Amino acid sequence: MKIVLLEPIGIQPLLLNSFVDEFKENNHELIVYQSRPANESEIIQRSQNADVIIISNLPISKQVIDKCLNLKMISVAFTGVDHIPLSVCNERKIVVSNAAGYSTHAVAELTIGMAINLMREIVWADNQTRDGKSREGFLGTELFGKTFGIIGFGQIGAEVAKLANAFGCKVLAYSRTKKNLKDVEFVVLDELLSRSDIISLHLPLTSETKNVVSKRELDLLKPSAILINTARCPVVDYSALYSALKENKIAAAALDIYEKEPPLDRNYPFFELPNVLLLPHIGYATKEAIGLRSEIVFENIKKWMQGNPQNVMN
Repeated sequence: MKIVLLEPIGIQPLLLNSFVDEFKENNHELIVYQSRPANESEIIQRSQNADVIIISNLPISKQVIDKCLNLKMISVAFTGVDHIPLSVCNERKIVVSNAAGYSTHAVAELTIGMAINLMREIVWADNQTRDGKSREGFLGTELFGKTFGIIGFGQIGAEVAKLANAFGCKVLAYSRTKKNLKDVEFVVLDELLSRSDIISLHLPLTSETKNVVSKRELDLLKPSAILINTARCPVVDYSALYSALKENKIAAAALDIYEKEPPLDRNYPFFELPNVLLLPHIGYATKEAIGLRSEIVFENIKKWMQGNPQNVMN
């Protein structure tokens, strides 16, 4: 069986070599590419004879699937799979597995870090100090005692709730499935938005979650509220968010996900706003998360080969 790693996924060389050797011992070939494909033609060229392909967030189109006649399985080194045509894979009976849970702690910790950064203006304070200035009368705000609203209560949302509780926050949650938890109050979306001081999104991107927070929802927020998005860009209407920030209808936002992967265009609209924290999609980027991701990706393949697929998304 031919397995193709289409793009780098951050796996350490020693671990990668061990997987190469393991597959070889079982009469399988693991082909590794150390660069991201430049275009769709290169994706097809690399993968057209593969039985299994491994990708991270590289978009795979129907055209690619149609050209890969041997393809039977896609192992995704990512949690979301909205960059893969699942309906086409279903028609072809191609199994799609994701790296469920690999970045739970990484994203949750960054979420709290972004909230603290905005509330204490850490980046601004660093710049002040480097410029030889004082705090100039600045007073920040604390997480303690604030209401922390979590939209989407999967593994990451639940971990954020645990951390927010540890900081002394009142935690609200909105999810399709309500849970009976002592330290989390499940409410409807509008109530969460109107009551929360911090709102953090942890939803997958689906037709139901696209623009779940748009102008109407942003109008429900307190003027002092901050919004954090480490999920998917389209779950928030960024045009409406830009207007809300520019007009100071909400206090601030922190974004780690965009319409495209960074680097962003020099004239990206949010660059002009002082009340937004912009990070280059680092939510999952920790040594621990990437190591776990690599193990899950290859374990998905081995389980599928054994006839017991795991983390199946279609």
